[in-house]
Amino acid sequence: MKSPALSLLCFSFLLFSCSENQDPLPEPMTQLNQSEVIQYLESSTSHPDHSFATDWSVTSKILRGGKQEGVELLTLDNGKLQISIIPTRGMGIFDVRSAGVRLGWNSPVKEIVHPSHINLDSRGGLGWLEGFNEWMVRCGLEFAGHPGTDEFIDNTGNPSTLNLTLHGKIQNIPASSYKVVIDPEPPHRIRVRGTVYEKFFYGPKLKLVTEISTVPGSESFQISDQITNEGAFAQEFQLIYHGNYGSSILEEGATVFTPARSVTPMNDHAAKGIDNWKTYLGPTPGFIEEVYLLEPQSDGESNTLALLANADRTLATSVRWNLSELPYLTIWKNTAAKEDGYVTGIEPATGYPFNRKVERKYGRVPMIQPGETLSFSLGFGIHQDEDSIQSILAEIDELQKNSAVVIHREPPVTE
Repeated sequence: MKSPALSLLCFSFLLFSCSENQDPLPEPMTQLNQSEVIQYLESSTSHPDHSFATDWSVTSKILRGGKQEGVELLTLDNGKLQISIIPTRGMGIFDVRSAGVRLGWNSPVKEIVHPSHINLDSRGGLGWLEGFNEWMVRCGLEFAGHPGTDEFIDNTGNPSTLNLTLHGKIQNIPASSYKVVIDPEPPHRIRVRGTVYEKFFYGPKLKLVTEISTVPGSESFQISDQITNEGAFAQEFQLIYHGNYGSSILEEGATVFTPARSVTPMNDHAAKGIDNWKTYLGPTPGFIEEVYLLEPQSDGESNTLALLANADRTLATSVRWNLSELPYLTIWKNTAAKEDGYVTGIEPATGYPFNRKVERKYGRVPMIQPGETLSFSLGFGIHQDEDSIQSILAEIDELQKNSAVVIHREPPVTE
């Protein structure tokens, strides 16, 4: 048996050794590399038609470790773009990469979290944030926007209340099925098509069929969605395409360009920065998010667009959509420290991210009739030369020139 003096000496030696050893322990491989064998679902080499302009593939892997255990990740590689699609998380898109450029952001949430680990009711209805790290997140479908209490008519026909959680449920519902479709005719568009259901008894019965597609060798891609009401009654719905940009393009002096009829701060804090709503700071510790609500301007066919460009306008990304489908745009500025998530959101939508009770007050909660199917399409591009960026800026100026943007300095009344 050791003497008390010897035990104390050993403890002191261990304490001294630990305090002297400041080298960090080596980290294991990054989470997204922890996977089983990659499976090829389709590729240019295995496809019966070999007339493709470039090699392409669609692969699948299952992620391992932590909260991402069991998540399936698809990679659509068109030879120039690599699009990472997550069937397990509502067919969201983790990121898009092209020649060193990345559409996405570095969230504090590093794993692609399996929905089984998400409690949407936690932290006062903010549990959605526990899995928030994708480039493209759909918010909806029954409801989207801020958490809070809403009023509705229950199954007995009586008024009732419901606590809504942040941004709805669809992003945390695994796809029931998906398939890869290759157009038989040139240019052989590659399509990854998935189906996600948001249904429950005495509630909405909504089906989302989503398609992410691209042409081999191109620097553009599309999201084409259809929402169907499979119930027997008309149903409210909300849909926000929460696109998040942080790495590669967002930096001090970056700018968002879009033709707008009006810009409104979401709250009093955002109102303080309204004169700089288009431009971005570098990573700023302690930055408090600013949100701006836009009514976009469009061409004669309701088409509009937005462009996020870096400081010297040599790198940019664009999104195009139709106002008859998505009449509103939200710009979310969260230029916080990198450790806290340096990111901006460019978000075409059916409304703004207020609680559904507020959105209903302003007539921004659309209805979908029994058996009705509604379609939504967005086109995205990556632009790595000044000429193409200047061409898009000229297009935006053309849409804006006949109508000056109205800047509202006070936020909307929400009570």
